[in-house]
Amino acid sequence: MATGCVAGTSGAAEGGNDKPFEGEVEFWTINLKKNYSDYINGLIADYQKQHPQITVKWVDVPGQESATKLLAAVASGEVPDAVNVSSIELGRFTPSLEPLDAYFTQGDLADFQPNLVEPLRTGGKLYAVPWYNGGAPVAMYRKSVMDKVGFDPAKPPASYDEALALADKVFGKTKVNGFNAIPDHNTLRYYGIELLSPDKKKAVFNTPQAVEVLEKFKKSYAAKGIAPGAVSKDIRNLPQTLENGQVAFKAHANAAELLNVQKNAPDVYKDLQVTAPVQMSTGGNLLLAQQAFSIPKASTNKKAAAEFIKYFTNGANQLAFCKIVPIYPSTVSSTKDAFFTDVSGDDPMAAARSVIVKGLPQLKYTPIGTNKDAELGELLSEEVRAFLTGTKSAKEALDTAEKRWNDALA
Repeated sequence: MATGCVAGTSGAAEGGNDKPFEGEVEFWTINLKKNYSDYINGLIADYQKQHPQITVKWVDVPGQESATKLLAAVASGEVPDAVNVSSIELGRFTPSLEPLDAYFTQGDLADFQPNLVEPLRTGGKLYAVPWYNGGAPVAMYRKSVMDKVGFDPAKPPASYDEALALADKVFGKTKVNGFNAIPDHNTLRYYGIELLSPDKKKAVFNTPQAVEVLEKFKKSYAAKGIAPGAVSKDIRNLPQTLENGQVAFKAHANAAELLNVQKNAPDVYKDLQVTAPVQMSTGGNLLLAQQAFSIPKASTNKKAAAEFIKYFTNGANQLAFCKIVPIYPSTVSSTKDAFFTDVSGDDPMAAARSVIVKGLPQLKYTPIGTNKDAELGELLSEEVRAFLTGTKSAKEALDTAEKRWNDALA
């Protein structure tokens, strides 16, 4: 197992209630013990061998309980020394976390993708360091269908407008639906439409441009470029999918979806070409979440916790993790390995890894930024479905969605 070099301790400042670089470091992860114990226990054993004065206590917390358990730990004062926090939850815990600037020098942070580090700062202070993420999105095209419309995989759609035009062309020539997505809150963001006011208290997406975006999708939906089942609320079980061969492509998808196709529809998987996805109007793509590590203020072993985090998240260790689970690293050095750069042959997953690591530096982590992000997204999607199925006009759908967002945020 690759473990790489261990970070030194000279750059860490002494916290006011900190112990020397010794003793027990309790660190928490989220939902990893069942499948990845060998990897993590191997890292711990290697670290303890190199630092015999340190004992690492690993606690793995079920995903659905992670926030609750950390809140309880903070309230009791009995906190872990290093804790895995999803970036989605970071804001609510920031008051209870130690700023890391005194423990992580610029040199310590040099190998991390800068665009993944900066969103973890609040008020100019760093409250977490990045670990892994789901990667940049990809696009997937069925070669057997796309060849019939003269599709060039070297020039895939770069915007949703181009994807809609291609979808209509595909259905017109092949009678296969182009894709199966409807516009959601993130689609609006790809068009450069802001969702909330700066104070996160009011919806601001109800604009003439948003009406125009919805109308574009409605036109393609009516022309069957967008599959009729795309309006289903059960987005995990849409009637027309790549897997069942009833759509031609996905212009924007998580690479995990590629694994599902490989498992459930191997013949379709072999037929796929993977390319760069559609991008935001300003370039790049949204990163919806990343996993990170923080140190609670109440920890009495911050220095040792910081040094273990540096080791645990270094480039070599992240690369080793990426080789056993379909995730993507926050470290630049990891992405230069042949595992990510070698795309010899025509394996879609190998092509996806290459596309993803090229897209990592352009990822933009900008969540909606409330504690109701998922709820707000679904409220808008409900109104978009009503519009696409003819129950409401685009303006009526946006008016209702705006009111529902404001009520939820009140």
